[in-house]
Amino acid sequence: MTAPETLEGWYALHEMRRLDRRAWSALDESRRGKAETEAVRLLTDAESVDDPDHGRSVTYWVIGHKADLLTIHLRPEVSELHELERRFDETLLASQTHKVFSYLSVVEISRHGLPEGAIENVESSPYVQGRLYPDIPEYSTYVCFYPMSKRRGEQDNWYLLDAQARGELMRAHGRTGRRYAGKVGQIVTGSMGLDDWEWGVTLFADDPLQFKKLVYEMRFDEVSARYAEFGPFFVGQRVRPGDLGEWLR
Repeated sequence: MTAPETLEGWYALHEMRRLDRRAWSALDESRRGKAETEAVRLLTDAESVDDPDHGRSVTYWVIGHKADLLTIHLRPEVSELHELERRFDETLLASQTHKVFSYLSVVEISRHGLPEGAIENVESSPYVQGRLYPDIPEYSTYVCFYPMSKRRGEQDNWYLLDAQARGELMRAHGRTGRRYAGKVGQIVTGSMGLDDWEWGVTLFADDPLQFKKLVYEMRFDEVSARYAEFGPFFVGQRVRPGDLGEWLR
């Protein structure tokens, strides 16, 4: 079997933290103020990337019990992600949180999924470059992130399908996704050799109900119904760094 060729863009780090409310409440007012100021400055710096070719960062409140804060960083080098992670670890706020989940991956597209004409002109194709170095959609009040892998069972093994069969299944899957254009944005990242799952999927929408509708509909695509394994789902609401204090109070 021949592995399909992939194209890679920015590296991605999704990091989820839970605030220790008891430890936070034990801090005096001046220490809480210091922690808030440090975190706001760091996250503001991360989101204010001067050069648009240098990446993206965005922050969300997580809804539910799995985490409290989700940060997503896209950068050209893994070392830059590590530096962002390290800088946050050194803040007072970080000492009041626990990391509950993180995910390292790289923005990825497969050559066989590219439209006609883009394959020969990867460097000059706005479509390809936009996929490899994506913007965060404007309609991104909410985010949904989940990792996933393709099944390798005795009966249904994705990696034993030939290239034509994989391509046909993924094209059908893509047609489902395109019906949500303008409602749901998507970034797909590959993580083989980088993290425990094989891909990470990050969805953006202004209406979180669209996450449910899209994922539910895609479950009926053969590629998901027969070959997909899903990890935990995290849903969050966009928070600007300057509004972080509202979440902490």
